[in-house]
Amino acid sequence: MFVIFKDLLKRDKKFLFGFVVIFILAFLAIISIFSPYDPRSWNVVPKDRPPSLQYLLGTNSMGQDIFWNTTHALKNSFILGLTTAIISTIIGTIVGLIAGYRGGILDRVLMSINDSFIVLPSLPILVFLSFSLRERMTIFVLGAILSIFSWPWGGKQVRAQVLSLREREFTYTSVFSGMNMWKVVFKEHLPFVIPWVIANFINTILWALGMEITLSVLGLTSLETPTIGTTIHWAMQYQAIFRGIWWWMLTPIILSIIFFVALYMLSVSISEFLDPRTRLQRIKMGG
Repeated sequence: MFVIFKDLLKRDKKFLFGFVVIFILAFLAIISIFSPYDPRSWNVVPKDRPPSLQYLLGTNSMGQDIFWNTTHALKNSFILGLTTAIISTIIGTIVGLIAGYRGGILDRVLMSINDSFIVLPSLPILVFLSFSLRERMTIFVLGAILSIFSWPWGGKQVRAQVLSLREREFTYTSVFSGMNMWKVVFKEHLPFVIPWVIANFINTILWALGMEITLSVLGLTSLETPTIGTTIHWAMQYQAIFRGIWWWMLTPIILSIIFFVALYMLSVSISEFLDPRTRLQRIKMGG
């Protein structure tokens, strides 16, 4: 995997751009631990100050420093995206590996469950769950709920790959050597599907961030916890644009655009790297 990562950094400008941007955003999220302000506290700085040397991104109508509030928002958004992606990827990968390898009745049952979650209208259900669990809607709870609706896509993709792998000669050799199902799928098949798993992992983070912003704007998350979505929510509640406090609204919007573009670039780069036609071209060019 390190060789693939190094190759992508060297040859793919989209991957390099996405990686550098995510690295910078992650750095901003990390420095939130040095924030001089409690992210849940109001009226700790003068209100509605424009960007300056003292307040790099200005202050808002709640008396918060937007720069430090943004670092906390980034940290929590990262935690949400990673929580959703980790849970979703683990479930989807295991289901896909087992269904693809075993086939038969087990495959049909697992894929029926998988497809049932795919066709569910996720947004209305998420709105209902968020409203019902609003008092207990922490970042981790929201991440767990979002993962319920995101794992089937990865499961379907992994299963498709394993259906091909199980007919390969090395699979038959592993079975004849006495390896059980778990050893075959995790030792023999998993290394082949990891690149697809990584691409799906990034796509799940993208989806989770988008859903969090949607639910937060509707006021259905923990609004005391700073995220990109809750920052937009409070800016809208205080009518920041109409009152000329443009820096309050533009900061999370520009941040979300940059975040989404960077993750998209990473996802596209990995997908193109996995494309057999692209790999064949690299081989012909001596890659």
